[in-house]
Amino acid sequence: MTVYQVDAFCEGKYLGNPAGVCVLNSPAPDHWMQEVAREMALSETAFLTGRQDNSFDLRWFTPKVEVKLCGHATLASAHLLWERGYLKPSEAARFHTLSGLLGAERAGERMTLNFPAKPAVAAAPPPGLIEALGVKPLFTGQSQFDYLVLIERASALRDLKPDFAALLKVPARGIIVTCLSDASEFDFLSRFFAPAAGVNEDPVTGSAHCTLAPFWAERLGKTKFLACQISERGGVIGVELRGDRVFLSGKAATVGQRELPL
Repeated sequence: MTVYQVDAFCEGKYLGNPAGVCVLNSPAPDHWMQEVAREMALSETAFLTGRQDNSFDLRWFTPKVEVKLCGHATLASAHLLWERGYLKPSEAARFHTLSGLLGAERAGERMTLNFPAKPAVAAAPPPGLIEALGVKPLFTGQSQFDYLVLIERASALRDLKPDFAALLKVPARGIIVTCLSDASEFDFLSRFFAPAAGVNEDPVTGSAHCTLAPFWAERLGKTKFLACQISERGGVIGVELRGDRVFLSGKAATVGQRELPL
């Protein structure tokens, strides 16, 4: 079985977030997909199974657990389907997932995902969260999957060195830390930490922007953004909020493949 490695939300070679993508002829056992994801040792590995209507069942696994929503591995999956001829360049990709029906469209090198918004509501941080981050929050909130922490300065976001052992105890998929951008080309910046899911820091997290879009729309009074996730690899995401949907756009590139036994 071929598993491709695709960099998603990348603006150049070996940037963005690498994802594994595996196109299956028929559904595979859960334990096998989890083992493959652990072997790939990437933030997420995506598994696709085609349906007769030219849509696909899509599941995502970290090296540790299955997750209910993943943006970069969906972008990587759509890219591979078009690149390998599973879909024509003019065809939209449709994915049946644990978060409902998701879509992707292509315009040249750029692709756009249609995802559900996951707004955060103000919430007290759970014990140990702020201490583990070592920041002074301006706001803390909670979405369906994650905690959201707003801080004041981009320099503090760049210098952030969380205590991952302490973050492991936070009862959430992950922690989004965000601030206004200090670079004119971007509206806001973020980082994402998910040790409970087996990923200490995710390079670029599309699904986190399903929470960041409504959060920054309320504060900045607009619905279109260019965002940057300032991990070591870094990634650029076009973000647009339309009602209860978030449209995430970016580029992807296939950088390798592995052959693994079923």
